Amino acid sequence: MTKTLERRRPDRRSAARFAAEIVDTLVQRIGKDERAAKPHDWLAATVFTIRNQVIERWMESTRAAHRAGAKRVYYLSLEFLIGRLLRDTLSNLSAEGDVKAALESLGVDLAEIEAIEPDAALGNGGLGRLAACFMESLASLGLPAYGYGIRYVNGMFRQHIEDGWQVELPETWLDYGNHWEFERRESAYHVGFGGEVMPDADGRQCWKPAERVIAMAVDTPVVGWRGKRVNTLRLWEARAIEPIRLDAFNAGDHVGALSSQMRAETLTRILYPADETPAGQELRLRQEYFFSSASIQDIVRRHVQYDGDIRTLPDKAAIQLNDTHPAVSVAELMRLLMGEFDLGFEEAWDICRRTFGYTNHTLLPEALEAWPLPLFERLLPRHMQIIYTINAALLREARDKGFEDGSLRAVSLIDEEDGRRVRMANLAFAGSHSVNGVAALHTHLMKETVFADLHRLWPDRINNKTNGITPRRWLMECNPELTTLIREAIGDAFMDDLEALEALAPFADDSAFRERFMAVKRANKQALADWLRGRIDIRIDPDALFDVQIKRIHEYKRQLLNIVETVALYDRIRLHPEKDWVPRVKLFAGKAAPSYHNAKLIIKLANDVARRINADPAVAGLLKIVFVPNYNVSAAERIVPAADLSEQISTAGMEASGTGNMKFALNGAVTIGTLDGANVEIRDRVGADNIVIFGLTAEEVAARKAAGYDPRAAIAASPELESALTAIATGVFSPDDRARYARLIGGIYEADPFMLAADFDAYASAQNEVDRLWRDPAAWAATAIRNTAHVGWFSSDRTIGDYAREIWGVG
Repeated sequence: MTKTLERRRPDRRSAARFAAEIVDTLVQRIGKDERAAKPHDWLAATVFTIRNQVIERWMESTRAAHRAGAKRVYYLSLEFLIGRLLRDTLSNLSAEGDVKAALESLGVDLAEIEAIEPDAALGNGGLGRLAACFMESLASLGLPAYGYGIRYVNGMFRQHIEDGWQVELPETWLDYGNHWEFERRESAYHVGFGGEVMPDADGRQCWKPAERVIAMAVDTPVVGWRGKRVNTLRLWEARAIEPIRLDAFNAGDHVGALSSQMRAETLTRILYPADETPAGQELRLRQEYFFSSASIQDIVRRHVQYDGDIRTLPDKAAIQLNDTHPAVSVAELMRLLMGEFDLGFEEAWDICRRTFGYTNHTLLPEALEAWPLPLFERLLPRHMQIIYTINAALLREARDKGFEDGSLRAVSLIDEEDGRRVRMANLAFAGSHSVNGVAALHTHLMKETVFADLHRLWPDRINNKTNGITPRRWLMECNPELTTLIREAIGDAFMDDLEALEALAPFADDSAFRERFMAVKRANKQALADWLRGRIDIRIDPDALFDVQIKRIHEYKRQLLNIVETVALYDRIRLHPEKDWVPRVKLFAGKAAPSYHNAKLIIKLANDVARRINADPAVAGLLKIVFVPNYNVSAAERIVPAADLSEQISTAGMEASGTGNMKFALNGAVTIGTLDGANVEIRDRVGADNIVIFGLTAEEVAARKAAGYDPRAAIAASPELESALTAIATGVFSPDDRARYARLIGGIYEADPFMLAADFDAYASAQNEVDRLWRDPAAWAATAIRNTAHVGWFSSDRTIGDYAREIWGVG
């Protein structure tokens, strides 16, 4: 290996300097000497030491943006699933080797302290992980940006599996503080709720909130690749204006005296509180307005401070709404423009639309937020007035363009068909100059389904920006041995431009390289096996095919299809033990929303099936099922590099994009999937021969449903499917409660909205194709290498570059 292909060797002087600084921090900041320090003390001392290096770059990045009068990007997202930051920061600063050597000189293992850093509980699934990738890419591309969200104290939940059931426990990631963050007392804003709107002496509408809380900014630096730029992730915590009522406390009402602080803190306790109750719905809306209002106030304050003229806001600020959660920001900016800056509606609306962009992440109508109008009006009365005004202008424009009653109802910001509800997706669409989908198919379907009439009203607004992932975390950091192998083969260019991985493609035909590539995969699988044995006391064979489905549990993602096919495979192996079966380990992981009964039942089913199959000697060494609890970024960083097969099997037309598919392919896993989301574009990039596609297309799903899809007929036509469903429904896997899965399986017979029965035989056939490929190690390795080589286009650097040029006008 030549010197240019190695990771930068630790510099002895730099390592010695880091060691001295870490010890000094340990003593002066932590109050421990080397002999008394525990691993968590070394973690804190190391983070504080590295943070000092980051601060200098962070301040210079901010000053440079001010000097240049640069336009800034503001990314508003209810989730930022950033994971652990120590390894990411060290890697992006090219300091990992020096710090590792420094700690070794002190008798400390860097990997050990990295492993005890808590995962930041700021998200749940792909939406939040995408936001985190985007923030890292914005910094890596040198683009000035702020991310805005909520500093959740207890996250969504920590998943515990008890007797196969999901149990939700609070995340405790902040119990001992967050060493990366900085409280910004000067960036605090009042956020109001309720009250009434009355005209002032000049006739302007003046909102008098009945309740106010303080939004306090807490900043985390986001370091770009090679330390090029450091941007800011600004999260809001809530505080009461009066944290304690002393009169009540002294009168003996000790708990009631703290009610204002408790009510404020409720806003930032939990991500996605259950919303089946009116109280749950109100809390969700309050959360969304809380962070949206604080963020918009902060953006406006910064713009006026540095530019002076609110009318130039669109020239200096690009605000991107990550899904509908921050859509109320449109009404909030209008409120400030008309109320604080005395602009007329038309001028304010023009500024608003030129400032906002909106990213849609779902085609499921139930996932497009719509708030009960009485709730919205009671909580945000001034915003409701503004929405009515916007809606009137929108409907006049639509009628002038020839829209009739049905189309007018579809574009309206108020849904009057299912109770009166405020449509947040329509508000975001109307208030933005750009509305983008996140995969080519998703964007096409946006135009034809959920936004068909709005697209007809504004045909130039919808555009596509296919999602991407940061290659720093999802290749270089989580799979360092593969990174080293690639560098030896093609050099370092891919580390700055992931599309340079294309140069790896010819190595798929090199037998020696294939052997080394699969040796790296085997080592990653062994590492995962060791981790799982230590974590959940289960043994898995690293020589088996690792078949992986890790993602949020939802019926449209079809974990149930995977489980049902696993039951069918179990039956086939037992019926024909004489056959040459491919040994498989089925790995599942993911959280179900606390109120999503069927999703939680699917988790229980996966564990029930695992308990039965894993204990059966008839399939020992051939089939094992593992459900990995409390799936998060750090777990994904272990599982993704070890996967052989990537399950991306959502019902076609329902997955917006997916990014797990990209992570797995980049790390040399073969995809089995439907033509849904970004799978379509992955197939186009890697080639149809290097991906296993099955099932109905989105158009075929729509046609089958329109023609009167009969799932019973599909089940009757598939003996394997019928047998597997019957076994599950009649309690073969749940002897303690034989009716446990009767309704879940009955839903497939009655309606099958996610087309499990329709796609089962094609899925089973595709799994047979996977077996055939696995039995040819050279062909499998070549396919895996081609996946890694051809997915460089799915870098979030490319995605952010597209946003910057085509939506934000920055860079």
